[in-house]
Amino acid sequence: MYVHGFASSGSSGTVMALRRHFLGWRVVAPDLPVDPFEALQLLRDTIEAEKPDVVIGTSMGGMYVQQLRGIRRIVVNPSFEMSRSLLFGKMGRNKYTSKRKDGVTEFRVDKNLVERFKQMERTQFDGITDEDKNLVVGLFGDKDNVVHFYPLMAKMYGEERCRWFAGEHRLNDEVLKKVLVPLIDDMLG
Repeated sequence: MYVHGFASSGSSGTVMALRRHFLGWRVVAPDLPVDPFEALQLLRDTIEAEKPDVVIGTSMGGMYVQQLRGIRRIVVNPSFEMSRSLLFGKMGRNKYTSKRKDGVTEFRVDKNLVERFKQMERTQFDGITDEDKNLVVGLFGDKDNVVHFYPLMAKMYGEERCRWFAGEHRLNDEVLKKVLVPLIDDMLG
């Protein structure tokens, strides 16, 4: 299962690339609601229904995936402080960068949405167990110029659960092939 980042969708280029790399596997990638609590509930419901082997989330999606306890997961350049990110150039109308199943092409970021993210951020690390720490890996691009949460991930999960890769904020085909696919293979045995 793949969880997209801010202003993206379940039909992003990353999803298409994952499907190419995992021929014969079904890659579930839902379109997330704008509200963070609705998005997290949708992800929990999807996991319950689909029973994925591993869940991958990038950026905002990484923030959500980190909160999905009890399942193998990979968080890529997670954006653990979306409320702050939204305040810098994202207030008002925003366009989705890829097509959504519901046909919606834009959404609005307002003070209420920022407050909803702040609420979620206050409790996003609650309930982490030792077992749960062993189920997650954080991947961090060494040239990511968007978010920088390696120190927080290392503090919450341990440095041994965090890995650097040569790359930027967004995943590209090379990182998928050389970093993500081998990590997924390793996690699945």
